[in-house]
Amino acid sequence: MLEKIKKLSRLLNESYSEKSVVASVGEFFDENFGAKEFNVILKEDYAGEKPHFPLYKHNKIIGYIEFSNTSPELEKFLDTAIYLISLKIQNIVLSEKMQKSIDFQNAMKNIAKIIETQYELNYIIPLMGEMIDKFIQNHLIYIFIKVNNKYKLMWPSACSDSKVFDIINAEPLKRVTTEDTGVFPLISENKLLGYIVTKNLDTKLNLKEIEYLDELTHQSATTINRANVYAEILKHATLDALTGFYNRRQLEERIKQEIASSKRQKTPLCAIMTDIDFFKNVNDTYGHAAGDNVLKAVSKVMRSQLREYDIAGRYGGEEFAILLPFTKAAEAQMVAERLRHAVENKAVNISKNDSDKKEIHVTVSLGVYEFKHTDSEEDLLKNADKALYKAKETGRNRVVIYE
Repeated sequence: MLEKIKKLSRLLNESYSEKSVVASVGEFFDENFGAKEFNVILKEDYAGEKPHFPLYKHNKIIGYIEFSNTSPELEKFLDTAIYLISLKIQNIVLSEKMQKSIDFQNAMKNIAKIIETQYELNYIIPLMGEMIDKFIQNHLIYIFIKVNNKYKLMWPSACSDSKVFDIINAEPLKRVTTEDTGVFPLISENKLLGYIVTKNLDTKLNLKEIEYLDELTHQSATTINRANVYAEILKHATLDALTGFYNRRQLEERIKQEIASSKRQKTPLCAIMTDIDFFKNVNDTYGHAAGDNVLKAVSKVMRSQLREYDIAGRYGGEEFAILLPFTKAAEAQMVAERLRHAVENKAVNISKNDSDKKEIHVTVSLGVYEFKHTDSEEDLLKNADKALYKAKETGRNRVVIYE
C-alpha cells in the first residue's frame, strides 16, 4: 500500500494541469486496481449513478472521483489517495487563478501604457480589443465609441447581432448582463464615451469575469478619454511625440505646400510610403513597449538616410510617408532601397533595461510614386500606398514603384 501511495504521489508531482492529473491518476488506477473507467468531475454536486468519492477543499466538496466499479482494496486505498488528489487539484486551481490574476494586471498595465505614445482611436481601440479578447475567453468582444451622438463599432469590423445595437442605443449608464450578453459602459469624467459588449459563445459571464470587465472598462474609458484630450492638443502641434516626424495633420499641410511648389516651379516630386513588416507580431510577442522602441529606432534610421529638405511624417500606426522634393522616380527608388537596407541591418534594442539586453531585427516594405502635374493632391500618397500594398503582397522587405 505504501509503495502505491508513493507512486501516486510521484505521478501527481509530475502533473501540471487538471487534464494531466486525470490522465495520470486514471492510468494509475487502471494499472494498479483494474479500474478502467475512471473520471474526475469538478462539480459540487453529483448527478451520476456510478460509485463515486468526494474531493474536498477545506471540508467543502469541490468534485468527485467516479469509477465504473470498485473493490474493498481500492476503497481502502482511496482513504489516503483522495487527500493527495484533492490537494493537487486545489494547487492547480490556485495556480491558474494566480496566473489569470497576473494576466489581468498585465492587461491593465498594457492598456494604460498605450496612451503614453498613441493618440489615434483607430489605432488604440483594436489594441485594447485584442487584449480584452485574449483575457475574456468564450465570448465575442465588441467596442463601440460615441461619435457625433451615434455609436460606431470600432472593433471588430462587424457585428451581426441586432440585440447588441438595441441595448446600446437605449444608452444604459450602468452595466447590463443577461444570459447571452454583457454591456459595460465606458464612462470617464461623467461622460459616456461608448460601450464594451460581450456576447456569450458557451456560458454566461461568471462573477469573476464581470469583476475583471468592470475594471478593464474603467481603465479603457480613462485611456480613451486621455486619447481624446491628447488628440485635441496635438491638433495644434506639428510633430509626432514618439518618432519626432511630422504628425499626420502637419504632413497633409506640407503635401499641399510641396505640390503647389512642384507645379509652380515645374520640378519633380516623389512620395514614399513605408510600413514596418509584421509589426503586430512584435507587439504581440514582446509587448507594446518593445513596439515603441522599434518605431523610435526605425524613424531614427530613416532620418539618418534623408536629406535635410526631405519631409518625413508618421502617417498612422507603423506607417510612414516621406516626401522627396526635386526627385524623380529612379532617384526615389534608390533612396527607398537605401532606407530598406539601413532598417534591415539595424539591431533594435527592445529590452527594458541595460542589464537584460535583447535585440531584434525588423524590415520595411516601401512604395514609390512620382507626382504628375495632372494628378490631384490625394493621388500622391494614394498611388504610393498602392505600390506599398504591392510590395507587401509580393513578399515584403522590398521596394515597388507605382506603374
